[in-house]
Amino acid sequence: MSAARVTVIAEIGENHLGNMDMARRMIEEAAQAGADVVKFQSYRGADVRDDDPEREWFQQVELSDAAHRDLKAHAEGHGVEFLSSPFSLERARFLRETLGLTKIKVASSEMLNLALLDYLNDRAEVVFLSTGMATLDEVRTAVARLARVKTVAILHCVTQYPTEDHEANLRAIGTLAAAFPEHPIGYSDHTLGIDAAVAAVTLGAAVIEKHFTLAKTLPGTDHVVSTTPEELAEMVRRIRRVEVLLGRSEKTPVPREAAIRDAVRGRWSRT
Repeated sequence: MSAARVTVIAEIGENHLGNMDMARRMIEEAAQAGADVVKFQSYRGADVRDDDPEREWFQQVELSDAAHRDLKAHAEGHGVEFLSSPFSLERARFLRETLGLTKIKVASSEMLNLALLDYLNDRAEVVFLSTGMATLDEVRTAVARLARVKTVAILHCVTQYPTEDHEANLRAIGTLAAAFPEHPIGYSDHTLGIDAAVAAVTLGAAVIEKHFTLAKTLPGTDHVVSTTPEELAEMVRRIRRVEVLLGRSEKTPVPREAAIRDAVRGRWSRT
């Protein structure tokens, strides 16, 4: 049978720098590049611990409720889906009950936030679950708390920015597929470049999440591991070609082989 179409998520995150004009442009560029989904992050900067060195940064780039509404409408107007990761139960309630999202992304840092998982278990239709820093048993714990969610896509992830090639451990995609055969498996990529994301599709990833930026030189920690619009378009192009190359799982002659089979097999004398 043919594999389902890979979902490509452009992770805008905080790369908009708190600038709404930039955020809108990033949505437009991601849509033009072929992404299926644009993803943001939902938090209150005031919720970050007082002693956290990045507290001021999070306050600068947090999205207001009005900004969420604006960006969701902008995404839908450009033919891509709006997605976000909540970092508190309050933000999850806002995304689900006020913004009306039925699909929610759970970041690696919140994978064992049981209150958040329990809330989503009764309300979300689709959860994208990143598994950075987690053991397989911890992933089992998180997935069990989402047992009533219709679709839980489990994303292999390494929480390093950037992830070195020797840390990517893409074979874990197969390990997750074997451990959770009833769930789609994906990959949230923090490596440099697009090779790991494309390779993940060959290993069975049904979802690819990749950070996205307008320029790698912008301030912030995520830009270096992000794709530019040109790189995102190339990544999508390669993924779509790999989907065609993977084809079906059955071993049978393709139509053009069947048409020449008798002639090719009968070409040479068997005496």
